[in-house]
Amino acid sequence: MPILVMKFGGTSVATLDRIRRAAKRVGREVANGYDVIVIVSAMAGETNKLVGFVDETGPFFDAREYDAVVSSGENVTAGLMALTLQEMDVPARSWQGWQVPLKTTSAHASARIEEIPPENIMAKFDEGMKVAVVAGFQGISPEGRITTLGRGGSDTTAVAFAAAFGAERCDIYTDVDGVYTTDPRIADKARKLDRIAFEEMLELASLGAKVLQTRSVELAMRYKVKLRVLSSFGDMDESVGTLVCDEEDIVESKVVAGVAYSRDEAKMTLISVADRPGIAAAIFGPLSEAGVNVDMIVQNISEEGRTDMTFSCPTDQVARAEKAMEEAKAKGDINFHGIIADTDVAKVSVVGIGMRSHTGVAAKMFKVLSDDGINIKVITTSEIKISVLIDRKYMELAVQALHDAFELDKVA
Repeated sequence: MPILVMKFGGTSVATLDRIRRAAKRVGREVANGYDVIVIVSAMAGETNKLVGFVDETGPFFDAREYDAVVSSGENVTAGLMALTLQEMDVPARSWQGWQVPLKTTSAHASARIEEIPPENIMAKFDEGMKVAVVAGFQGISPEGRITTLGRGGSDTTAVAFAAAFGAERCDIYTDVDGVYTTDPRIADKARKLDRIAFEEMLELASLGAKVLQTRSVELAMRYKVKLRVLSSFGDMDESVGTLVCDEEDIVESKVVAGVAYSRDEAKMTLISVADRPGIAAAIFGPLSEAGVNVDMIVQNISEEGRTDMTFSCPTDQVARAEKAMEEAKAKGDINFHGIIADTDVAKVSVVGIGMRSHTGVAAKMFKVLSDDGINIKVITTSEIKISVLIDRKYMELAVQALHDAFELDKVA
């Protein structure tokens, strides 16, 4: 039998009624001739509640026990989904990560998938099981301890299973009916895309789009997994969501595919850093070791052997970044006159594989922002994206203006 992977997010399994609705979708695919691997998240809000319990035990908790606690939400959902399918006379059973086994690294709370041996689940398919309901977000370390993959890890679990089992497709069911040109809550002209290239989706996900977790898109691109995003709330016969696929599978696309934004950004500047060989490594090495996720980097022109170094990071990592820099200064690794943290900024980005072969995208973007009186603080580019850091109060205006300027409401 061909295999299909179906992943249901927290809102899709938030109640027993929603689990029943999801189970009907699974049952339909079984009737269509598939053996199905269902990946489930914890019921909406459950993981946050479990994390809160752990936090209340104390600030210096054992990460191994943290994983044991927070992974339990998915176990509950998997069991309830299997029971629901059995009530529908669909042969199903639940699987926890260690039973598969989904083998991971030992980095608790942020483990990486190492291997998914298919033998155990395939043996049960051969015995007549039609649905394997797998608890997402979790695995087992080489030491035999439960691990979790970090927030959004169930998406990654689903794509990894699709790759390991050679699935025909991986369907990600969520509370939106596909990938949009931008957030419909900000731009009412936002349009649902029928298809989007892996590279575009990867950029959008990393730049703030919440539809898919970044690691899941990386895996899908690496293993050529057909990935479909669709709603679990619409009628079963409604539109088929958005297919994330190879660039070659898209007949023609617009120069810009979408506009992404990230509200929780901070701009940090080290004032008057000694400009010498190795200074960048001396700054960003400690930041990396402290777990600070640095994005944009700008170094000013050197004057009299001193320069300013500016970088962006998430707002919740500002204190960590400041501590890392002060400790490096105290050790004598770097020398600077001060740190300025601006936590009232946002990042807005335009993304599109068409940028590779078209010029003028940056000029148009900058003119649009200028016409609306929006000052750009930092700019960074790649082959298929341009990102700017602006004052947060202008974020929604910038998204709407860029969406209109690149006519993203219109089909290519």
